[in-house]
Amino acid sequence: MSEQSPRPRKPGKPYRRPQKDPVRILAFEALRAVDERDAYANLVLPPLLRKARDKGDFDARDAALATELVYGTLRRQGTYDAIIASCVDRPLREVDPPVLDVLSLGVHQLLGTRIPTHAAVSASVELARVVLGDGRAKFVNAVLRKVAQDDFDTWVERVAPPYDDDPEDNLAIVHSHPRWVVSALWDSLGGPRAGIEDLLEADNERPEVTLVARPGRSTIDELLREEAALPGRWSPYAVRLSEGGEPGAVAAVKEGRAGVQDEGSQLVALALANAPLDGPDEKWLDGCAGPGGKAALLAAVAAERGATLLASEKQPHRAGLVARALAGNPGPYQVIAADGTRPPWRPDSFDRVLMDVPCTGLGALRRRPEARWRRRPEDLDGFAPLQRGLLRTALESVRVGGVVGYATCSPHLAETRAVVDDLLKQFPHTELIDARPLLPGVPALGDGPDVQLWPHLHGTDAMYLALIRRTG
Repeated sequence: MSEQSPRPRKPGKPYRRPQKDPVRILAFEALRAVDERDAYANLVLPPLLRKARDKGDFDARDAALATELVYGTLRRQGTYDAIIASCVDRPLREVDPPVLDVLSLGVHQLLGTRIPTHAAVSASVELARVVLGDGRAKFVNAVLRKVAQDDFDTWVERVAPPYDDDPEDNLAIVHSHPRWVVSALWDSLGGPRAGIEDLLEADNERPEVTLVARPGRSTIDELLREEAALPGRWSPYAVRLSEGGEPGAVAAVKEGRAGVQDEGSQLVALALANAPLDGPDEKWLDGCAGPGGKAALLAAVAAERGATLLASEKQPHRAGLVARALAGNPGPYQVIAADGTRPPWRPDSFDRVLMDVPCTGLGALRRRPEARWRRRPEDLDGFAPLQRGLLRTALESVRVGGVVGYATCSPHLAETRAVVDDLLKQFPHTELIDARPLLPGVPALGDGPDVQLWPHLHGTDAMYLALIRRTG
């Protein structure tokens, strides 16, 4: 099946103006931004939705549909690509990206939603007429009519290799993850097929919005008065908005007394804050603080104990985000823009140090589904020196008897235990603290002493935490 060029209109045939559908046009614009500018959907989509609402084009149902079309298409992009590839007569890389985006949106409506087949095809063809032209719309129509002949499960059985022949490739297509990501997650998770399938499927589910009530500034009782709000599962400061909702409309969030923060991120900060120390507990450091969620929670807890927090972030604009997150904190704190691998503070200065290091982000694929297609295995080599350098700074910055928390939003072993093991060899006067008791009530934390959280087991991002005490 070939992509067609525009053809001249036949004499006497009336021209029908394409019908503009604001929802699908917005979804297409979001996908183009992700593809063309390497943008993230969670940053691109909200301003597009606000603009549409301000113009009067959208109501809440329209916004919900546009959000589902964008995120659903991105999450299942690998599976949809395999299906589309089987319906065209050329390599997928030779299909123009805007055409592929329209096709992917159409395939998601056909195979991933309850939109009736005829409506999914006709709406996609109309979108193609508006954004691509009549000739390419015919190509879109032909491909989607072929896709519509079978359901999702039938298509997956057709395009994925049998599990027994190639387990990782099967799981990659069935659950729409790159093969190398499947392999890395399975290595870190361990266990049988059921566990990795549950994890991959959890990556494809829409996560709940989780709020944090910053101690001394808000309470979970205040946040629980919001519509469809439920207590968090594990963090004493967490509240879940079970039906999504608009967190920016919550008064405490708008005023900075609460924030949007995954429960795994809250648990990491609280575990460090509650780790046992030898000696004073007065000076805390968040050495990689942007965009500020953990720093705001740490600053609030520190204020309750009479401790101070220094929040450092290399990028000035991200340091600005940290400063906004901490504004209004009742206790003393400082925010600086500084390179954590060349710190301006003296060694042995802090009682508690958090280093939540830059990483591949493979633990947050629920929230940033496009990241799975953007990352490459070679990215690990780029992050490795930085991760080791930041942990080295943390271990040099903490005093004897103090505690360092090394955290990543990635479960990849090269970014977690490999980094910690390497640095412990270089710093023999250190010891790992068992982090599991510092996450009370949280099940399935493994053999310790470090902790790996999982979306399918804990409902959180796949946060990793190792707690290290300096002993000499």
